[in-house]
Amino acid sequence: QVLLVESGGGLVQAGGSLRLSCAAPGRTFSGYAMGWFRQAPGKEREFVAAITWISGTDYAGSVKGRFTISRDNADNTVYLQMNSLNAEDTARYYCASQASYGSNWSSWGQGTQVTVSS
Repeated sequence: QVLLVESGGGLVQAGGSLRLSCAAPGRTFSGYAMGWFRQAPGKEREFVAAITWISGTDYAGSVKGRFTISRDNADNTVYLQMNSLNAEDTARYYCASQASYGSNWSSWGQGTQVTVSS
């Protein structure tokens, strides 16, 4: 099971931008897709975005048009560019992998905290 490491979170002003990284330092990415999820205090974990190995993407409606998921296979890294951040984006963000379409998300990272202030 690949180790995933999230980074790039922090405190950002409302309206600002942040880029999260999800690295798999041990090996090249494999499987169907990589995805980003987030969880706010007292809330269930929710899907944010995903990208397949043919570069297909999917976004939650709440972030579509503001967030962009991308990958760099050479660096074994998946990114989440977050623009126009607002308080509703405050959460701990996690990345995960999906071995095949419809399979369970797995190989969860430790998460990185994003806090949006006004």
